[in-house]
Formats: sequence, C-alpha cells, structure tokens
Amino acid sequence: MEKAIDRQRVLLKHLQQNPSHSSFHLQSTHLSASACVAGKSSYGKTDASENDDNDVVIIAAYRTAICKAKRGGFKDTPPDDLLASVLKAVIEKTNVKASEVGDIVVGTVLAPGADKLVECRLAAFYAGFPETVPVRTVNRICSSGLQAVADVAAYIKAGFYDIGIGAGLEYMTQDSIITTIRNSNPKVETLAQAQDFLLPVGITSENLAQRYGVTRQEQDQASVESHKRAAAATTAGKFKEEIIPLPTKIVDPKTGEEKKIVVCVDDCIRPNTTLMDLAKLKPSFQKNGSTTAGNSSQVSDGAAAVLLMKRRVAMQRKLPILGIFRSFATVGVDPAVKGVGPVYAIPAALESAGLDLSNIDLFEINEAFASQFVYCCKKLALDPKKVNVNGGAIALGHPLGATGARCVATLLHEMKRRGKDCRFGVISMCIGTGMGAAAVFERGDT
Repeated sequence: MEKAIDRQRVLLKHLQQNPSHSSFHLQSTHLSASACVAGKSSYGKTDASENDDNDVVIIAAYRTAICKAKRGGFKDTPPDDLLASVLKAVIEKTNVKASEVGDIVVGTVLAPGADKLVECRLAAFYAGFPETVPVRTVNRICSSGLQAVADVAAYIKAGFYDIGIGAGLEYMTQDSIITTIRNSNPKVETLAQAQDFLLPVGITSENLAQRYGVTRQEQDQASVESHKRAAAATTAGKFKEEIIPLPTKIVDPKTGEEKKIVVCVDDCIRPNTTLMDLAKLKPSFQKNGSTTAGNSSQVSDGAAAVLLMKRRVAMQRKLPILGIFRSFATVGVDPAVKGVGPVYAIPAALESAGLDLSNIDLFEINEAFASQFVYCCKKLALDPKKVNVNGGAIALGHPLGATGARCVATLLHEMKRRGKDCRFGVISMCIGTGMGAAAVFERGDT
C-alpha cells in the first residue's frame, strides 16, 4: 500500500512540475495537443553534466529487417517470432534481466485486439521473459510504435517502474488494411467531418496534394530520393547496428519446398528507381490523381523494440546510454487531409522540450505518402539534408504498428554515428483518422 501511495505522489509531483506542458494551442488551426515530457532536459544548455538522474533514457533499440508483405522474406514466418527476436535482443545485448522489466507495451494495428495481445504475450515467453512480466498493446494506427515508447517513458517518469520496453509489430502478410468501417452509425451521413473521417487514406493523400499544390513530379522525386538513400545506407552497412538477423524459413509457393534462410536486410528497397519508371505508373486512387504505388509507403512486415529506463538505474549499472527521451505530443487535424499531422505535432513536441526547429539536427518523418511528406517538409521549411537521411517508408516499408519504434532505432543509431555534431532528433508521422504525433530525443553518451 505504501508503495502505491509513493507512486501516486511521484505522479502528482510530475504533473505539478510541468503545468505549461499539459496542452499546446495552435491558434492558426484551433487544434489542441496532448504532450508528455519525460525528462528535465538540458534544453538550451551546453553542459551535458547537468542531466537529471530521473531522465528517461534509451539503452537499446533494435528492429528486424522490413520485408514485403505476402512475398518477402517473412511471408512464412509467424509474427510472434518477429517480435520475440527483438524483445530477446534488447535484453541479451544489454545484460538486463528479463524479470526486471516492469512492462512491455507493443504498438500494433490491424489484427483484432485480443488476438494480437495473445500473440505479443507469447512472443515475450518465446523471448525468455518470465510470466511475471506483463504485456499490453496500444493502437494509434501509424504512430502505434512511437506511442508505445512514449507510454513506457511516461510510466517510468511517473515512478510506476524503472525499466520498460516499448515495441511495435505488424504482419501485413496476414492482416489486411480495412478500408471501411463495419456497421457505421447512420449519423455519419449527417456530419461532414465524420464522412471525411471514413475516407480511404489514399483519397486523403489526393486531397492534400490538390489542396496544397503538391505535384506528381515532386512526389515521384521524393520516392526516388527515399530509395536512393535507403540503398546507400544498406550498402554502407548503416542498418547492421539496428537490425537483428532472424533465422527462419521461406516456402516456394509452387512446389511447397521449404528453405532455411536468415533475414537481415530490408527487401523493399528498389535501388534503381527512376523518375522515368515512376512516371509510367497509373494513379492508385483517382483517375486523374497523383498518388501511385510508386510514391506511397509499402505494405510490409516487421517488428522493433526499445529498452528504456531511468537514468539513475542505467548509471548504477554502468550501461551505455543511446538516447534520452525528451518529449512527445499528439494532435488532431482535419481528417480529409490527415497527412498534415507532422506540421502541427512537431512544433507541439518541440515546445514541450523547450526547443525550436533550429535546434534539431535530424528528422525521421514517416513517408506514408510522398504527397504528405513533401508538404510537411516544405511547410516546416526543413533542410532536406536533415530529413530521412537513410530513406523512409516509401523505400523501407511501413509495417504500421512497428514503424514508430523502427524510427527510434534508425534515428538514435544515426545520431550515435554522427557524435557531438548531432544532439537533438525528432520523429513524427501522420495518423489515420486525422492526427499527428511527434517525439524529441537527445543523443546519449555512448
């Protein structure tokens, strides 16, 4: 009982210390944002020694390779094996005892909630976690993996536990995207905003391109650049630090022959993509539209996991710190053009962190569609040399629930490589139904 009371005191103290961070008002659009601050940052400071022992830090972040759904390297791999591989990695590579983990939160989207929770709990068992470690799932569509990381950070900051794992899993080989809502309320016909809410995501991409003047050529060029950067990163071996090789099997659909393989490379990347090739593709959603299969994110399979803990605990154990979780924000936006989410989520997260765009050295912005990616970068006036430097979802793939956690691994390992010249990074994405999410990270001392 005393422990529960102490936890409540910590939570109340945390909330009272940051009253200005409870909401963020965007006057130009009348949107509101919810924010999470997970550390007394050295925001605006230059002395890293001023870090707080109660900061929430990232010790490890790993992912599987990302593979094409239904025809890629994971098409015959049980999804719980994907998640188990990364859960096992964050524990074994850090020598943290699995029994010490306070919770495992997994972002996942498409499968029925109860079914996926069972799958994730099984994955934890396969990874060697004892029955005492709980598991739950979270679904905020495209930001689910990032939401899982943010939830764990908030729980650690509140004092509910000192060590947790935020993860993500999507197996689109098995679980298809649902394009319509079953048994929708008849009231939807009387509310224009509700009708926009039900629009297929491809149509919202077309709406955004038309409303904000994003051309087909700009979208195709973004696709070419994504593939080019992802291919270069793969060739340079940059992803080796974050990808956990997974021994599995693949079955020949014609003969039924099984072959043992080890999947350790993303197989969605098309290194030879050209503007000429992309120009030949027909629009996918509207006859005269500009969104095609070539300038949209790829349907794919993958998993990722991030190990977080209180800085004090990490220091006691002499664990290297990969990154520091600084802030997180979600916003609601017009469902008809949901792709604008990062335009509002990023400033909200930055305000919570006491930073502005000029402080950010790297961005990972999910490329759900090239239309929204191009618009968000232009609207925020981001330097292309700082955004998705190793490619994005158009080239790598977008396993919905896993993408946010995958971005954490990609961002923090790139920041580690760049060293002192790279201090702050941002991850952001648009979200189905009309939302946006963003998180701010600081490079650790590894």
